[in-house]
Amino acid sequence: MPRRGLLARLSRVGAMLVVLCCSLSLLYVITCGPHNEDSLVGNPLPRASYHALLQEREEQHRQHIASLKRQIAQLKEALQERSEQLKGVQDSLERAEAADKTGALPGGEEGAERNHADLQEFLRSQLGRAEVQAGVRLPSEYAVVPFESFTLQRVYQLEMGLTRHPEEKPVRKDRRDELGEVVESALQALNAPRDRGDKSTASKVYAPSDFIEGIARTEKDKGTLYELTFRGEQKQEFRRLVLFRPFGPLMKVKNERVDTAATPINIVVPLSQRADKFRQFMNNFREVCVKQDGRVHLTVVYFGRDQMDEVRGILENTSREMNFRNFTLIQLNEEFSRGRGLDVGARAWKGGNVLLFFCDVDIFFTADFLNTCRLNAQPGKKVFYPVLFSQYNPAVIYGAHDHIPPIEQQLVIKKDTGFWRDFGFGMTCQYRSDFINIGGFDVDIKGWGGEDVHLYRKYLHSNLLVVRAPSRGLFHLWHEKHCADELPPEQYKMCMQSKAMNEASHGQLGMLLFRHEIEAHLRKQKQRQGAKKT
Repeated sequence: MPRRGLLARLSRVGAMLVVLCCSLSLLYVITCGPHNEDSLVGNPLPRASYHALLQEREEQHRQHIASLKRQIAQLKEALQERSEQLKGVQDSLERAEAADKTGALPGGEEGAERNHADLQEFLRSQLGRAEVQAGVRLPSEYAVVPFESFTLQRVYQLEMGLTRHPEEKPVRKDRRDELGEVVESALQALNAPRDRGDKSTASKVYAPSDFIEGIARTEKDKGTLYELTFRGEQKQEFRRLVLFRPFGPLMKVKNERVDTAATPINIVVPLSQRADKFRQFMNNFREVCVKQDGRVHLTVVYFGRDQMDEVRGILENTSREMNFRNFTLIQLNEEFSRGRGLDVGARAWKGGNVLLFFCDVDIFFTADFLNTCRLNAQPGKKVFYPVLFSQYNPAVIYGAHDHIPPIEQQLVIKKDTGFWRDFGFGMTCQYRSDFINIGGFDVDIKGWGGEDVHLYRKYLHSNLLVVRAPSRGLFHLWHEKHCADELPPEQYKMCMQSKAMNEASHGQLGMLLFRHEIEAHLRKQKQRQGAKKT
């Protein structure tokens, strides 16, 4: 009997959906039909106003028809879903009856329904846990999760980094799709048929042009809250919708053992002159790669002859003192090109498919970073583009050259010591096979810059996963930036802006700008203290 009652209830639900679908179809036909305009005859209007009124009504009817079409499509989908559920229940009942006859156990239909109910309950609990209906007590102002505001065309954000703007179009496709889906869902809710108990009239058909703005914020463990504001039917009236996208429970995707013991890294460094910087680089290389890691090969591609003997001597001293033989020195008698140097260094390897780390001479890295490099690159599947921490001018940070600590003590990740260089793509870990298959660097680019972005975009356009994440073990050491007098005014201005950005933080640059006022204030303080003593 319970099975037959369930089957009857599902049949009635399906029948009701069919009736409702037919009713909406009839309403659609009535709405699309011709309208009597006799009501306009008794109240004559000017021709321009008459046409404007007709156009307005036509636009309202068109939007209303579009809304009805969406609702009909949704009902059809719901009807199809209910029909499939009904068929599934009928099949399960038939299997259960067959099982009763044979004495076998019924299938797991009840378990599946219970799991679905548990999931629904979990999602509802996420709404209850989130800060939606009421606020929660926070320990300080830094614990607040801020909202972003958005319109149809712009997003206004607080957390920008260096490549994003306080106001910008949503560039990422997932962000555009997310906000578009939210606005569309809100419009469907506004234009949906009212409940029978709701006596308010809704003559207005809401369109995207009625959307004023929205705010959104994400609690990483609960979900995303959206509050959207639309123009109402009256001048000072608004409609506000609150939507919540709950995050589901965690799902285990993979549990694997990764052995990096047999994964060497070939570090490729292009170089021209700068022997003093190379000596500093090799001090770090000795400690990290030779003493701690022991699974690294170094390839140096040197351009020109000037300081070549000094660079060779540094490598030979390291080889002799550390008993290190895993290095290759390649000399090119041509104009320096970073892309050309890295391309030559990568292709010079003859020992099979190796993990490449493209590096510069002013980079400092740790042994932990080398393991991060191994874990985030996989041949034919993943390439790693770490975001490195770029150091500010130590003379500005520490005040004077005699107060500057050793390099290892300078590399502290704080807002006053540096910044995440999220506009740089030069340091990367990728397997040689992926580098060759993607086409390598554009060797026609001379000097510094451009070649890294070109390669990065190649990977973005491929089917490989690009892992982009800040790396706590990769640092760009500060060095003075020179802006040539030969540059055109606009490029010279951009160069100086880049120089200022790499020089110090906003607050530190402000202290330098107002140093005369600060010094005058300190002098006055000393004078006042001296006057009090006398």
